[in-house]
Amino acid sequence: MRVALAQIDSALGQTDQNLKRAAAAVDEAVAGGADLIVFPELATSGYSLGQVADSVALPGNDPQLSGLASRAKGAGVLIGYPEEGNRSIHTYNSAAYLHDHGGKGNRLLHNHRKLYLPTYDIFEERKHFSPGQQMRAYDTPQGRMATLICNDAWQPQLPFLAIQDGAQVLLMPTNSAQSRFPEHYDSATYWSDITAFYARMYQCYVVFVNRVGTEGSLRFWGGSHVVDPWGQVVAEAARHEEALVLVDIDLALIRKRRREVPLVKEARLGVVEREVRRLVEEGGDL
Repeated sequence: MRVALAQIDSALGQTDQNLKRAAAAVDEAVAGGADLIVFPELATSGYSLGQVADSVALPGNDPQLSGLASRAKGAGVLIGYPEEGNRSIHTYNSAAYLHDHGGKGNRLLHNHRKLYLPTYDIFEERKHFSPGQQMRAYDTPQGRMATLICNDAWQPQLPFLAIQDGAQVLLMPTNSAQSRFPEHYDSATYWSDITAFYARMYQCYVVFVNRVGTEGSLRFWGGSHVVDPWGQVVAEAARHEEALVLVDIDLALIRKRRREVPLVKEARLGVVEREVRRLVEEGGDL
């Protein structure tokens, strides 16, 4: 499977402009033989939506999103966008996995709503979005995937659930920027450690796609990369510039790795369920 990392910039609040940029990236990726094109978090809108006067949310079945699937000519497209929920009550930070099967119409295969919305330092997502309510792996023509949007990946229980649900590839669309964190914190280092750990311990591929560009005090650094089931980086984009990186991955290696070191099958979900239930009953965070 050939994966395209579409490390692009987004203009804040400019949906049409951002979708045109995404369409150009899809065309370039298809020309390069991509089977899956992955965009960053909130690629259609930009990140700092509290600074945008009007809503730029889209329904999951919006024709503008479906149009990207048509352009992809059978390849999958994962793109982050602000989702307008049912009855326009809630807005979600979502990522749609789109696939157009051979002229039979556009299809939204899966829609992941970000579960963990940061509200600290300069990040204010919880003010503008409602949290998602489920973590699911999903089947695609390219393999079984799971999506974790940015801060979702900083909650180790979510990748664990995704892998136990059969995910072979963890897709991580991200808007990561270096901000005013304490000493010894470097965002790029944290992310490289996180993705390598999940790939190695869950014996899967990790596809991390970060944006570039600047919004106010936020400077998004890029560095999109793919990690194989041994924890090795097999492709990486440059920092602070737009890029489209193509990389071939072999899902058969996942089965090989999991036979060599059978970590994933030893999860003991019954033990996990009992202990989680005990913690909830003792007053754990619901």
